[in-house]
Amino acid sequence: MTTLGIDSLFTGLSLRASQTDAVAFWLTRGFIVKAFIPFGWLCFSLTYSRGDYRQFLARWRIPLAAFAVLPVVVWFVGPTGLLRVVPLEAPEGAPALQFGLMGKALSGALLIASVLILTNLEQTFRAAVGTTRWRMKFVFVALAVIFGARIYVHSQAILFSAPDLALAGIESASLLIGCVFLAMAYLRAGWAEIDVYPSLAVLRSSMTALIVGGYLFIVGVLAQAVTRFGGAELFQFQAVVVLLGMAGLALLLLSDRVRQRVQRFTARHFRRAQHDSVRIWTLLSQRLANVRDETGLGEISVRLISETFDALSVTLWLHDADQGQIKPSASTAPPRGDGDHVALEITSPSIETALRAKSSPFDLDEVNEPWANALRRMNPSTFPNGGHRWCVSLRAAEQSLGALVLADRVNGVEYTQEEIALLQCIGDQVTSVLLNLRLANEVVRSRELEAFRTMSAFFVHDLKNVTASLNLMLKNLPVHFDDPAFRADALRGVGNTARRIDDLIARLSTLRRQPQLTLEEADLNQLVSEALDRIGMMPNIEVTRTLCPLPCMLADREQIQSVVTNLVLNARDALDAGGTIQVRTACRLGRIELSVVDDGCGMSPAFLKESLFRPFQSTKAKGLGIGLFQSRAIVHAHGGSVQVESESGEGTTFQVSFPAKVGQ
Repeated sequence: MTTLGIDSLFTGLSLRASQTDAVAFWLTRGFIVKAFIPFGWLCFSLTYSRGDYRQFLARWRIPLAAFAVLPVVVWFVGPTGLLRVVPLEAPEGAPALQFGLMGKALSGALLIASVLILTNLEQTFRAAVGTTRWRMKFVFVALAVIFGARIYVHSQAILFSAPDLALAGIESASLLIGCVFLAMAYLRAGWAEIDVYPSLAVLRSSMTALIVGGYLFIVGVLAQAVTRFGGAELFQFQAVVVLLGMAGLALLLLSDRVRQRVQRFTARHFRRAQHDSVRIWTLLSQRLANVRDETGLGEISVRLISETFDALSVTLWLHDADQGQIKPSASTAPPRGDGDHVALEITSPSIETALRAKSSPFDLDEVNEPWANALRRMNPSTFPNGGHRWCVSLRAAEQSLGALVLADRVNGVEYTQEEIALLQCIGDQVTSVLLNLRLANEVVRSRELEAFRTMSAFFVHDLKNVTASLNLMLKNLPVHFDDPAFRADALRGVGNTARRIDDLIARLSTLRRQPQLTLEEADLNQLVSEALDRIGMMPNIEVTRTLCPLPCMLADREQIQSVVTNLVLNARDALDAGGTIQVRTACRLGRIELSVVDDGCGMSPAFLKESLFRPFQSTKAKGLGIGLFQSRAIVHAHGGSVQVESESGEGTTFQVSFPAKVGQ
């Protein structure tokens, strides 16, 4: 690079010179410096990033020796053999510069050296793959711009047997552009090199040689066209623009992302589809419709992907936030006993961070990072010809839920752009279902916790009332212990408190299970009468019975009596002093009906629609809302139904209907 810079310096000094002799002086010094370029850069092209560069140096020892003695030959020949000043015949004409014999030979040698340098760099670049090519891409483009421009300048000089100062700016511009790309290469990957092993047949199938050969064939025509129509004063600016455009085009052609997008666009719009995407999507939707947990989701997903893409090993990995690990959820391949569990625990955060940045499926074997090495160890290949492993990141916004890893594809067939896009769609669908499952589980846990808190609040409230009455009795016990009536009343209070606690616990326990019935033939009128007798008298409340003759029914006597008790007590709690409760039975259309009617406070339409029969929802200050929930469950277990009519301030009617015993 120093030699190229000195060459540009001498060229610039020649442009500033006003006399022909001064121009020739600086151009001659520039040609002497140019003689040092081929040997150094040819050595660089043979050794840059090549793991077996010694073999290439040995094979190229004769050309290297020839280019090594080139500066010595130029030095001994002297300036007169390089350039000479030729006066024009016209009186007003200025002297012109022409190449001597050594000048023509040197221009030819520089042209050949530039072609060989680019040819070697091309072979190194073509032998590189993956991240290796990504690292050296800008170096290759930079040197292609520099030496591509020199090929053009030297060919023009050979064509016209004279240096053209109008083209001097092209070499300087190309050197400036090349330095910019080299700086970008350094910032991108540093100066570290990776060993590449190109073919020893360097000159075979060389695109550089083909391009230069075609160029030399038409360069004369182009030079004449530019000279006749363009004008020398505009050509330097045009050349810089062309160089920038060619460099940008080279970067686009070498960009993996651009090539992938072009392939994806072509596969989507101009090729016949490999897979019936509609059928696959419909099948996936149908299978995922009945998924209830992550295990089922994993089994369905890996099986469908394995069947669709002929991948024998498909594994779903999910992040476990509680343990800070990434764990297998489902797989089509049997587990291997050499799994590195320590690597799982250590690398899970780095894997999660890396997968969060991956927006599309990627070739796992092309990623040279510690987290990718760990993920490959966790997904070993069974068959040596199964192709590369591919990974689909399951992302939701900025959150990484896990990954799908595909390995051991039949015959190692490479994934096309269409298949990669289909994999992305399937991964997005799996991510959506997985996220919905987790969100649903969180909602269920939140509701369970809220129900527990509500139940605890009511339970503690009732227990507080019970303990308050017991504490009052204990305070009075030392004072009135000798009074037999007080002791008898205290015993009754203790018994009532114990029964109340037992009833509270029994009601809470019914929330966890469906009623267990012991059915037998029974008369509903008898069950109603026994339940009302147990309740006994209710002060300031009138209870009327209207019991019509009824057919028998199959019922659990204790459960039905608890339903009657809950309905009557619920009506009592809704009444003020002087209220009325009507208990009626009837038989209509082969069904037995029980009605409990009160003229109490009633319930609002909103409460009837949204809160009735729901546990922990009650209009009573001391109610848990469990009695009606339990009663409806018992009625439904008997094959019956419950209907409610109520208006605020007008009262409530509960109508329970049971099927009569068959055969009556």
